[in-house]
Amino acid sequence: MRRISSHLFGVEQGSLVLFADFKDGGAMWTGEGPREFRRLVEFDEPFLGEPVVQVSLSMWDMDSAANQRADIAAELITPEGFVIVFRTWGDTRVARVRADWIAFGEVRDEEDWEIR
Repeated sequence: MRRISSHLFGVEQGSLVLFADFKDGGAMWTGEGPREFRRLVEFDEPFLGEPVVQVSLSMWDMDSAANQRADIAAELITPEGFVIVFRTWGDTRVARVRADWIAFGEVRDEEDWEIR
């Protein structure tokens, strides 16, 4: 369990269409085998340390003629942001995907002093 020592707890969230490969014949729609898409997310302001990040699929548009395979994760998490990673494989054809995310962590108080 992660314990937050600060009384200042920050929450930031967002929603992003990661890709729409059906529009331009992109790899998620036309390819086969292992495929991956990465998208950098930058926080509006940094957390004090590495936040907890949860990513989920909020919309997926897939071809029904093949198995629907998907994996989504948050990777490379820092106080400034993270990378959303979407993966598929086999003969799955993904037209488009939207991901929702939420980050929780300690934030700086406006009254904190920073001595340099």
